[in-house]
Amino acid sequence: MRRDRVLRALRRESTDTTPIWIMRQAGRHLPEYRKLRESHPILEIARTPELAAEVSLEPIRRYDVDAGVVFADISLPFAGLGVDFSIDPGLGPVVRHPVRTRPDVDALTAFDARASVPFVGRAIELFLERESVRPIIGFAGGPFTLAAYLIEGGPSREYVQTKRLLYSEPATFDRLMQRLTDLTIDYLRLQAESGAAVLQLFDTWVGAVTPAVFERHLLAPLQAIFDALQPLHRPTIYFSTGSSHLLELLATTGADALGVDWREPLGRVRRRVGPDLALQGNLDPGALLGSAASLRREAQAVLDEIPDRSSHVFNLGHGVLPETDPDRVRMLVEYVHEAGRREGGA
Repeated sequence: MRRDRVLRALRRESTDTTPIWIMRQAGRHLPEYRKLRESHPILEIARTPELAAEVSLEPIRRYDVDAGVVFADISLPFAGLGVDFSIDPGLGPVVRHPVRTRPDVDALTAFDARASVPFVGRAIELFLERESVRPIIGFAGGPFTLAAYLIEGGPSREYVQTKRLLYSEPATFDRLMQRLTDLTIDYLRLQAESGAAVLQLFDTWVGAVTPAVFERHLLAPLQAIFDALQPLHRPTIYFSTGSSHLLELLATTGADALGVDWREPLGRVRRRVGPDLALQGNLDPGALLGSAASLRREAQAVLDEIPDRSSHVFNLGHGVLPETDPDRVRMLVEYVHEAGRREGGA
């Protein structure tokens, strides 16, 4: 049961307690990771399987979480497209020569996950060689979020360049989305073949588009991804932020579960998307910065949104903040397991 909690919940099967893992649990809030970063840049860690596996294992040693997550960054596959990028401290992925025209899109090289990101697969394998109880979650960026990084050249608030391309040259935008859709399928297949038991798509920036744009340009690529992953028999999760206005459309992507940010109560999400999707989330990461009493209260409020505890994987509504005390994370995991336990669970 320990190994299967997350998988069973995502498949809408019974569990002995509410499972929990935490986005970005491997990394920036942990003292072991900060020590490692003193001598190794983030891309070096991500591209060195032994280091990436070690970082992925650190939260397993500290907390009773129900799954590991591979230490990686959604920008790693960019190198396989021939894109020059870096991950700048305090900023994130930065693309030196943004992709903003049809010739830019056509100049992207053919992507082969086994040739360009084999280290991610090997990190997963090393994790599983050292951890025999918990599964590991693989992930990739959603096509829109990847496209926005490539077009903007880095993080953005208004997505000016992305929307300029989207509205002025929609065929070029769609061509880029197709390239990124193919990349994402290949990348996630590599992770599944290496042993990832769950596959999550992070489409963090998709909340920037209207429902009409989502339906016209983004929905079909997402459906193609989840349809292609279905034969792998791995539960899939689609996570996005600021996307409450898209919920009914998100429910049609083909993912097994929706990861929900902290802005929309899970009970309301359940009523809007129906009973056929598992839900993941959605504690405000800021709740981990408060008192122990307030953390328990906020965690219980999330649990109470799904009274039968069914088809729910507890998580944060986004990644754990760097300022978070590891003891608060431990407290949260213990509380969710205790409060989420049901008599007669499988």
